[in-house]
Amino acid sequence: MKFLVFLEHHEGKLQKDSLGVLGKAAALGEAEAVLLGSELEGLAADAGRFGAQRVYVMDDVLLAKPLPQPRVDALETLVGEGGFDAVLFGASVLSADVAAGLAARLDAGLNYDLTDLAVEGGELVGKRPALGDSVYVDVGWRSEPRLALVRSGTFEPQESGGSAEVEKLESRLQDFSLAATMVEQAHEESEGPSIEDADVIVAGGRGLGGPEGFAAVEELAKALGGAVAATRAVVDAGWYPYSAQVGQTGKTVSPKLYLAVGISGAIQHKVGMQSSGLIVAINKDPNAPIFEYADLGVVGDLNEILPKLTELVRARRAA
Repeated sequence: MKFLVFLEHHEGKLQKDSLGVLGKAAALGEAEAVLLGSELEGLAADAGRFGAQRVYVMDDVLLAKPLPQPRVDALETLVGEGGFDAVLFGASVLSADVAAGLAARLDAGLNYDLTDLAVEGGELVGKRPALGDSVYVDVGWRSEPRLALVRSGTFEPQESGGSAEVEKLESRLQDFSLAATMVEQAHEESEGPSIEDADVIVAGGRGLGGPEGFAAVEELAKALGGAVAATRAVVDAGWYPYSAQVGQTGKTVSPKLYLAVGISGAIQHKVGMQSSGLIVAINKDPNAPIFEYADLGVVGDLNEILPKLTELVRARRAA
């Protein structure tokens, strides 16, 4: 089976989710990738190291901004001429826009929020959560090419050490696709790693009592060299930005350590962090659902525990 993987990149780096999907494609069949943007030097070689046999590159100043329609133009031409069985995307705002636009252009089926892919009897099968992530179902496609949007954090990048053949693409962009311009692009200000890349995450829930409670969470995350995350309830209340939300309607993460502070543990939150290496929960309610799947649970007042824990971490690191 021949796969094309859309490689998303920002600030000169290929995104982790894209590389993870590329590795999965390489494990299932023939994996090729496409890079669309401006000033892409070196990124094609990186794609080869993560499983791509061939990388199609369109380097055009008109693709410098992360706008979806010009990318849909490029993919429409490439997919139409390349004979691909499936086109795979790692989930992000941009990738979701591009995938949806491409599905409309090609009149093709798009399965989204996939948590696994397999080839069974020569057919591509996707695994997708349903009923609030309480069950998983197999999904398929009725036509080709098959388009798939994979949930963020599903696959870890696997470096193969290989190299890729690089093929340059001609720019064939439609006038209507260039009608939109990006006036301003906001960048998130953060001193630490993003929650998708962090090995350690300290997450806060409603048990913090208010937005001021995140000060202690941020101090502990800083001491551990980790990132701060939040539950949907916290984000909806305006206590913390959406970019930090973990869960069914937020981001999926898989750090080595996930420290849940004041989080009850609803299933919607669980699905976003259940693949973490070690889950530690701090909650004053001994019956909180999160203790059912935490590796270590601490029952107590987080206002007393967090400052002491932060102090101990700093002392250990200074020793």
